[in-house]
Amino acid sequence: MTDAWKQRPEGGGRFALWLIRSIGRYGGRGVGRACLYPITLYFLLRRGYERDASRRFLTVALGRRATLWDVAKHIHTFAATILDRIFLLGGKLDRFDIRVHGVEAVHAPLDRGQGVLLVGSHLGSFDAMRVLGTKRPQTTIRVVLDKAHNPSMQQLLDALNPELAANIIDAGMDGPSLVLAIKEATDAGALVALLVDRAQPGQPTIDVPFMGGVAPFPTSPWMIAAMLKLPVCVAFGLYRGGRRYDLEFTMFSEGLVAERHNRAAVIADCVRRYAAILEAKARQAPYCWFNFFDFWREPDADATLPTPVPAAAGDARADPPRHLA
Repeated sequence: MTDAWKQRPEGGGRFALWLIRSIGRYGGRGVGRACLYPITLYFLLRRGYERDASRRFLTVALGRRATLWDVAKHIHTFAATILDRIFLLGGKLDRFDIRVHGVEAVHAPLDRGQGVLLVGSHLGSFDAMRVLGTKRPQTTIRVVLDKAHNPSMQQLLDALNPELAANIIDAGMDGPSLVLAIKEATDAGALVALLVDRAQPGQPTIDVPFMGGVAPFPTSPWMIAAMLKLPVCVAFGLYRGGRRYDLEFTMFSEGLVAERHNRAAVIADCVRRYAAILEAKARQAPYCWFNFFDFWREPDADATLPTPVPAAAGDARADPPRHLA
């Protein structure tokens, strides 16, 4: 299950990338949005695996049996954020109504010269975080991205935002090289953004409660944060329909403290806490959930979940973080 998303083909390819860029460039966002309806219908009819995964997720998140209309709305929401990516990455932020909540949590450590680890997920649009660059143009934003898995995204970045593309940290590097790259970036005061809901194949994971079952979440991002003692901020870019996005930030830790004797417990607690935050947001904005595969499973009777770390273990407190605005 941990690498199920890797085994799914991209929903398009170079032609799809060229098509959506052309529609956005020559037709504008209005024409592009009109084209989302046949695109939604195509994926609804042709991508059965994703359609069924959507129905299963929405049934749990909505608390009722999801209808085909719910699934269509889910796919359309995803397609809308993909279209908006063209404009967001192109710097055309004035076309959107982007409302920012809690960004001071990110600014505080940056003002002290500290780099920050900004953790996100496939819930909503992480591209909307580009608005941070307009509020703090002096801050370098480095994005951790697996170039090999999604070459179309790299091509899109190269075409629309060469500066951001040049600052990509390749998640496909070996572990020590990735840690070193993140350390160099944060030592220079950069904001390093990465998605922490999916594990790369071969990455260590732990099972934690999620959406009434259990799901495998990667431990490597939290291990890196603990090793480098980085401030960690949780971020979501939730699409609300039309032109509106809500960017929501909260400080997860001012700097994880994990000694060798309790590191495993601290990391497990971080993953558990993050999964609880992600679940709460996914239930609030279910159509923004863009993991179109079986993300979690029903708990096994003999499964052993990680034990929460005591509250005394550094910054990784057992109590939940304060609510996202």
